[in-house]
Amino acid sequence: MTAPSTGGASRDGYGKGLLRIAEDPRVVVIEADLGKSTKSCHFRDLHPDRTISLGIAEQNMMLVAAGMASSGKIPFASTFAIFTERAFEQVRNGIARPGLPVHICGSHGGIHTGSDGSSAQSIEDLAIYRTIPKMTVVHPCDDISAEELTTQLLELNGPSYMRTTRNKVPRMYEDGEKLRIGKGSVLREGGDVAIFSCGVMVGEAMAASDTLSAEGIECTVVDMHTVKPLDEDLISKLAARCGCFVSAEDHSVVGGLGGAISEWIATNRLIPLEMVGVNDMFGQSGGSMELMEMMGLTESDICEAARRSVERKNRP
Repeated sequence: MTAPSTGGASRDGYGKGLLRIAEDPRVVVIEADLGKSTKSCHFRDLHPDRTISLGIAEQNMMLVAAGMASSGKIPFASTFAIFTERAFEQVRNGIARPGLPVHICGSHGGIHTGSDGSSAQSIEDLAIYRTIPKMTVVHPCDDISAEELTTQLLELNGPSYMRTTRNKVPRMYEDGEKLRIGKGSVLREGGDVAIFSCGVMVGEAMAASDTLSAEGIECTVVDMHTVKPLDEDLISKLAARCGCFVSAEDHSVVGGLGGAISEWIATNRLIPLEMVGVNDMFGQSGGSMELMEMMGLTESDICEAARRSVERKNRP
């Protein structure tokens, strides 16, 4: 399933995905002055009659999307991840409570955004949207997966939030034909520890698995692109097989992928979990990898977490 490490940014995949579903006349795109950054601009160029630009008015964008969805359209509304948070109340009450098929894309999520600084680095968005009933939460790892998962949103019965990123990362897929919303994607098999990752951390997890394999620690690596609903069947199988977990995400350790897995562990099977993520702090301005190293979001951090998790599993 893995591919040569040519690069792709998930925001580009979102833009391509919109073009793939453009033939459905129900699809409309709504922008908040950031179409070039989110890549919804490609849909606008070809279908200006089905694109609405609302300027810097995110709350309004969400309610316009809700109104269109209630009238039979399927809106895709996108802006920066951090700016979607301005419209939390509108998303909660206007979109999610009635269960409308509005698909929100938050681009430039996480620390990996880099030089934009802490005010623009959303490290809490996955947690926020996980708490909203009826919301599906998706965080693809590259452009190939983002394109495929975007097309699948068309058939989703209810609202969603997809987080994409600006920077190119190594591709994990040659194509997305086996990807399914709600089902984790196993990229590597191993019986010692399972590493669940999403977004830009999937590539780091794969690199870590190579290092750990050389040490005799064999990892299962999962691209857990759907944070909600969580693939509990896969988690259960890997809990029985591996007996210990690592989560890796460019997001706060509070409430994100690691939080979701820890909730499953607490109520189903008590096994070690080590969480790699942002430890309850804001980001800073700097280069992407510089900040990832500062925040402990690198291949070596995943390796250390895996060693700790295996050691905890093997304690008498």
